[in-house]
Amino acid sequence: MIIDCHAHVFQHWAGACGHPSSEIHRRYMQKVQTRTAARVLRARDGREGSGALLYRAGDNSWAGLADVDFRAGNYGRLDFTIDGEDYFSQYMPVGMQQIAAPPELMLAQMVYARVDHCVLQAGWGYGAMNDYNAYAQNHYPEKFTALLNVDEPRAYTQAALGEFDRAHRQLGLAGVYFALDAFARYGFDIEFDDRKLDVFWSRVDAARLPVFIEIAPIPDYDKRSYIANIVRLHGLMGRYRDIHWVLVMGPPVGYFGTGGAWNFPEHVDAAYRHDNLSIEIMFPITWGGVWEYPYAEAQALIEDLRDKYGASKLVWGSDMPNVERFCTYASIMCAGIAVFSARAIRTPFWAAISMPSSRSASAGATALEPRLKRSRATPEARRATRPRGRGRPAAVPAADRNGCTTRRACRTPRPRRHPTHSTTES
Repeated sequence: MIIDCHAHVFQHWAGACGHPSSEIHRRYMQKVQTRTAARVLRARDGREGSGALLYRAGDNSWAGLADVDFRAGNYGRLDFTIDGEDYFSQYMPVGMQQIAAPPELMLAQMVYARVDHCVLQAGWGYGAMNDYNAYAQNHYPEKFTALLNVDEPRAYTQAALGEFDRAHRQLGLAGVYFALDAFARYGFDIEFDDRKLDVFWSRVDAARLPVFIEIAPIPDYDKRSYIANIVRLHGLMGRYRDIHWVLVMGPPVGYFGTGGAWNFPEHVDAAYRHDNLSIEIMFPITWGGVWEYPYAEAQALIEDLRDKYGASKLVWGSDMPNVERFCTYASIMCAGIAVFSARAIRTPFWAAISMPSSRSASAGATALEPRLKRSRATPEARRATRPRGRGRPAAVPAADRNGCTTRRACRTPRPRRHPTHSTTES
């Protein structure tokens, strides 16, 4: 069985997508693009730009976002305008005519690439995802396990705690997505290990939910900030021992792996070795625009992680559908990245979180299993999470086995530049 621990479904980005307003959604989207690995181009001639066009240097918070009429475009583009000149970030694949990814799109991709199950992650740029993630999970429980999100910097408030309870207990979402880049909205006025947030982390701990944490190098977006945040995470792991953590996006290559092997500082290595931390393997979304397929550099770094920490530490994530701006879902399988890490996914942790039958089955049960069981949503909750105007989802037709027969077939144009190290490196 192959499980992809990082995929997405989302509604059309032209709307609010669950946020209180479309403007809030656009601000989250723009913030993500300030340090993206996607190609940023001038519309009239394709000249290369960068996400630095979208913010004022020296201010990494929302207050520093430039007024550029940021908006969702077509063909995978996020459009913006500066001094009458149009630009775009090719954040999604060119073939995505409108920026929307219903669950049925991901199901079709899974059949074609021979992937058995996906964990649906979140992120405010995709929207306020609790209801839509629950819709996908509860209509396709054998294929999707979905995460919830909260307003991370304000997770200690009654509003955020109430939303956590609703998402977990009523909607049945199975884990927590927690991203540090969200702290930019409030000017980085609190750390994620601040004692104010103890009420939130204690609630997660009591619910025995795994936390998929995306460590952005906030507030300065540099190596020093990343290391400081990993040290904070190590402290949290020591305080909340019933939480299993997943390091979303894995270690940043630009800080620790540019020489073809990993060179982790002592404090980072100690955190990565923690028994309750899994490390996500996910290279093409960031480096697919720099490295040539089939990503020999990635395979070497995966082997080094395996040798340092053991295969059971590693889990595979694709970041579908975003990753198809660089390579196809099936080509990742051909490169061996997913197949290599699939061995690690066959652990009690992943069996418990990802497959509904494993949550209640006695076979293979371990001490981890009880902490990872999710509550099943009621029929009323399933109806509540169905988007308005949608009927029963259509069945996905079977497909023949797909493979990538040549390197050339999997290649897309490579912008020869070093990815900017960011929130998600995506």
